[in-house]
Amino acid sequence: MSRVLDTSQRNSVLQRMAILVDQNQHEILKANLKDLKSYQGNDLAMNDRLKVDNHKIEVMIAALKQLANQEDPIGVERFRFTHDNGMQVYNKTASFGTVLIIYESRPDVTIEAAGIAFKSGNKILLKGGKESLQSNLAIVKLWHYALKEEGISSDWITYLNYNRTETQSFLEKPTQNVDLIVPRGGEKLIAFVKEHATCPVIVSGRGNNFVYVHKEADRALALDNIINGKTDKISACNAIDKVLIDKNLPNKEDFVRNLIATLKNFNVEILGDASLSKYEEVNAISNDDIWQEEFLDYKIVIGEAENAPEAISKINKYSGGHSAAIITRNQKEAEAFMASVDCAAVYHNASTRFTDGFQLGLGGELAISTDKLHQRGPIGLQHLVTNKWFIHGDGQIR
Repeated sequence: MSRVLDTSQRNSVLQRMAILVDQNQHEILKANLKDLKSYQGNDLAMNDRLKVDNHKIEVMIAALKQLANQEDPIGVERFRFTHDNGMQVYNKTASFGTVLIIYESRPDVTIEAAGIAFKSGNKILLKGGKESLQSNLAIVKLWHYALKEEGISSDWITYLNYNRTETQSFLEKPTQNVDLIVPRGGEKLIAFVKEHATCPVIVSGRGNNFVYVHKEADRALALDNIINGKTDKISACNAIDKVLIDKNLPNKEDFVRNLIATLKNFNVEILGDASLSKYEEVNAISNDDIWQEEFLDYKIVIGEAENAPEAISKINKYSGGHSAAIITRNQKEAEAFMASVDCAAVYHNASTRFTDGFQLGLGGELAISTDKLHQRGPIGLQHLVTNKWFIHGDGQIR
């Protein structure tokens, strides 16, 4: 791997990039318009992720500035030990070396993920989707300007303009050293990367997030939570797809009717299990496989749970291991639910839409991992490092 750039060099590039993005907003939007015009699909989530507007550019700039102001994640002491023979032993954080990020449709990843990887002292290989090619190339051009102006080689941030066959070939026999791969996209992309990669992969898996409305729930709070989780941003992996309603919720009938009416106001397609498909405007689910689906659309499944253990069991069976929430006034029930549900993020009386690096205090994210190693949940600046042992002696032998 290349010599690690010092903190001031990395921060200078990030600060310069923030200025360049601000100065070149028109060029980014112009390139993105070409991508939007070329996109032939009718996938609402894909189109939402692909589109860049002034607000998204403001978020890009803010992310770069925030990264530049954060503490250096490299060289942080994790452990120290003085050996009996006098050796001084330290364990410190260290960069991976080269990180490959494979992603679909989101030009903002070319800013945020590259920025996080670079700040962590890593070289970055970016492999974006063909649908966002023009946007990505325009942004990478700015990255290269920022590097050049600081006297740093442009190969610290490289864009791989590969088709599927070329990508597969690179994964199987990389033409340069790759230490870590992070795929960020749908299940097909993740499966493709895992099948062909020859180095470690951090899986940014599917959402398919659940809300369980416990029998002691505040019904108004539950309604707001579900509507926010489902309709605020359908293209987000932290959106809600499934709702389980406790069989013994007081005035359950009123709550269900209110939920259905509110969801229909947002044009959400509602499917229900046998207990809830009797309601008008709720379609019966065809089979249980739908409980595993991530929709990324105005679509939701509602069902009934006998009790909390049944809700937990169903979530652990079908969810993507991303996020789950319980709505209840009962603190003890909430704690039991949160301890038992096998998801990266668990919530009590709060929306799953907060499973996001920026919202959880990390200052952005590379991806949201549904793996348990080496990091679970949002992968922030602090997590895109490995560790290394530093041992100082004065001639000790064993």
